[in-house]
Amino acid sequence: MTQYQINLDSKLLHQLFLGSSQDAGVSALLESVLNQVLKAQASDQLAAEKYERTEGRLGYRNGTYPHTLTTRVGNLTLYVPRFRDGKFSTELFSRYQRSEQALVLALMEMVINGVSTRKITQVTEELCGAEFSKSTVSDLCKQLDPIVTAWNHRPLKEEYPFVIVDALYTKVREDGRVRSRGVMIATGINLEGYREIIGMMVGDTESEASWGEFFTQLKHRGLRGVEIITSDSHGGLVKAIGQHLQGITWQRCQTHFMRNILDATPKPLRSEVKAHVRSIFEAADPQTARTLLAQTVDLFQEKASKAMEILEAGFDDATAVLVLPPEYRKRTRTTNAVERLNAEIRRRERVIRIFPNRESVLRLLGALLMEQDEKWSMGKKYLEMTEFLEWRKNRKKGDSKVVRIG
Repeated sequence: MTQYQINLDSKLLHQLFLGSSQDAGVSALLESVLNQVLKAQASDQLAAEKYERTEGRLGYRNGTYPHTLTTRVGNLTLYVPRFRDGKFSTELFSRYQRSEQALVLALMEMVINGVSTRKITQVTEELCGAEFSKSTVSDLCKQLDPIVTAWNHRPLKEEYPFVIVDALYTKVREDGRVRSRGVMIATGINLEGYREIIGMMVGDTESEASWGEFFTQLKHRGLRGVEIITSDSHGGLVKAIGQHLQGITWQRCQTHFMRNILDATPKPLRSEVKAHVRSIFEAADPQTARTLLAQTVDLFQEKASKAMEILEAGFDDATAVLVLPPEYRKRTRTTNAVERLNAEIRRRERVIRIFPNRESVLRLLGALLMEQDEKWSMGKKYLEMTEFLEWRKNRKKGDSKVVRIG
């Protein structure tokens, strides 16, 4: 089986990942790959590279002629080799007609979704009669990594009054073993009301040390102006917030908190308890929420004592957003926005199942997060911040009963 070495330059990669049209990027990628396949096939048939002098040469090149190939991602201009005393032959065009969609998907998966080399080989073998070499994929990664790394370490020049953090776990092969590693992701809402993915990091575990390192990196990059940070109640995460983000209000994710309460509630009472707890979360102000808390505890203390204990213990942290104007509470009181992002990552990440190393995790997830970050920056505002800015401006020191960590 002939193996072809395909080279992809940084300009093409930039167009693929950061260009205004994804189709245009994929089209450029396909055009580059297929033209290099044609050149390699010519070298195979002549038994010599271009300008190579060898006794085993079977003929000579005589330039190329353009051939337009219509695809679902646009028209590709391919340069078909000519031979002086013979005819160049290729099955690429006939095979492409039935393999086009599979090739587009495979190349996109190779670059964006990180699918296994085995799957890529199956498609390119069918299309070109050859497979991509391991060094091709390696070179591709070397050119992609700096783009992802630069994005993930870019300076944070905006203020982010609202930050949501969460982690997901993925399997990574290290030292001959498959290990579970935590991927920490932070999303911020800036003063213009747009969401941004402000950072990601792969840690050994979701420990206080790992979260502390992550928050330290964010601060070194310029994270500032944070009013509220929302997360679940993972012990290491909460401790790291208290140590590295002192003075910032911690909002416990109400979705996770509700789940904790209901898990401790007898099944026949769950719908009723849920309705009462929801009324607490949606109270007009902290004072009303506390009144509703007392009523709920009195009502269910005997029948669901464990659940009421959890509710009382986490009440202040779960209702911290009530100091904000009402329109800013719904989207800052849970980690749901990040959970949906994680689900999208999972949809593509499950193709791989086990990453070969941490670099591949950063490469894949970084590329996906870059894509999402660009969509957010070009989309609608997540929040209208005018009233928040006015609220922050007029807020007197000590007026709001904000529960702060640290």
